[in-house]
Amino acid sequence: MLLARVAATSADVAATSARSAKVALIAACLREAAPAEVAPLVAYLSGDLPQRRTGVGWASLRDTPAPAGPATLTIGEVDALLTTIAELAGPGSQAERARLVGELFGRANEPEQHLLRGLLSGELRQGALEGVMVDAVARAAGVPLADVRRAAMMRGALGPVAEAALADGVAGLAAFRLVVGQPVQPMLASPATDIADALGRVSPAAVEWKLDGIRVQVHRDGEDVAIFTRSLEDITGRLPEIVDAVMSLPVRTIVLDGEAIALYEDGRPRPFQQTGSRTSSRVDVAKARATAPVSPYFFDVLRLDDSELLGLPGSERFAALSSVVPQALRVPRLVTADQAQASGFLDDAIGRGHEGVVVKSLDATYDAGRRGAGWLKVKPRHTLDLVVLAAEWGHGRRRGWLSNLHLGARDPAGGFVMLGKTFKGLTDAMLTWQTERLLELAVERTDWVVQVRPELVVEIAFDGVQTSPRYPGGVALRFARVLRYREDKRAAEADLIGAVQALRRA
Repeated sequence: MLLARVAATSADVAATSARSAKVALIAACLREAAPAEVAPLVAYLSGDLPQRRTGVGWASLRDTPAPAGPATLTIGEVDALLTTIAELAGPGSQAERARLVGELFGRANEPEQHLLRGLLSGELRQGALEGVMVDAVARAAGVPLADVRRAAMMRGALGPVAEAALADGVAGLAAFRLVVGQPVQPMLASPATDIADALGRVSPAAVEWKLDGIRVQVHRDGEDVAIFTRSLEDITGRLPEIVDAVMSLPVRTIVLDGEAIALYEDGRPRPFQQTGSRTSSRVDVAKARATAPVSPYFFDVLRLDDSELLGLPGSERFAALSSVVPQALRVPRLVTADQAQASGFLDDAIGRGHEGVVVKSLDATYDAGRRGAGWLKVKPRHTLDLVVLAAEWGHGRRRGWLSNLHLGARDPAGGFVMLGKTFKGLTDAMLTWQTERLLELAVERTDWVVQVRPELVVEIAFDGVQTSPRYPGGVALRFARVLRYREDKRAAEADLIGAVQALRRA
């Protein structure tokens, strides 16, 4: 398939606001694709790249050649060239990357260049989010939507699922099951205002500590253990203490969901940066383990020996978890319908330095990748996961650092909506790190501000939401401050602008 066909479909999708029309346009394009083209096509029409990071910065996109004439580029050629660009490293890689980008754009006509520029900058706004794409795959393949959704959650990526659906229909989708060693997307919790709100929706419920750690999914098959983050990155080699803990369990096969957290000797959590450093760094793991050991705390089990448990109620999954995982390795939990008891449990968790609690339905199945009503998180302070859109150069003692962050919430139609700026809460170490990272993501630079690809997620605390005509979403955050960066989250997992607007009305 020519890239021009993809560019035309992307433009048509962006030009319509009707979800049904977007689905029909994408489905028609998917039906025309060859099997090997389906996965990259799904990514392009979702506004993503299969390679995720290519290292292509603003300068390379600014200095591209003039558009070519007749369309000749195919999806396969583009995907292969972007893979080559993404894999470049070492001396001379920057010059070679610029040469290959020039070669790619030199073969692209104007609509194709527009598509490529949007994909490489992360700014392709066409309103084809994951839900639209899942619908389109189901329509293109003529299979039930629920089957596509389930398979995507099991596989952790929609591209291979679309390829299987279009090639083999329902039978192809049935092959996507929970496989030990292959992570599934984690079930997520929705926010609740407070304990009363949560128990008003789910009662009786299991109330569990919400730890300020890193979400981990641990797979064991005999002597083999694999540890994955919430973004499905394999970090097994970085956390040998968790490997040891899971190897001590009296099982042969198990898939566990939980948190990894660095604690002081008294059981209080260390600063999140220490946990984040352990899960992100491959350097001198033995020394890091000795200075900041990480403890696992599990709260769910998805498979136990020969039994897949995702479809069981939460109470039965916890019973299975308790049968093989000792209490010291489980998240503290209280089952109650009493608001006073649950509030006391929340106060105890906060008093010990943790974030809050998660209130869970005893009947809820494990909905991989979904943020449903079965799990509700209660935290004492307002926080949002937002995306950095730009940053301003600092002044005074912050000169030379990128300091004031431009923050955006996710727009369901595509792209991000700016909510305001903040430079509060940033330590010198965070300023140093964010300056290096944001310059890697830069798409445009001036003496005052650096515009970046919207990829970096930051957790922001704030005191409230107020009406503001200054920003396109009509709202702004009051007293926003940085808590931490969330490299374990993708920009597609950032909070929606609608959720922020709802807080203004609450």
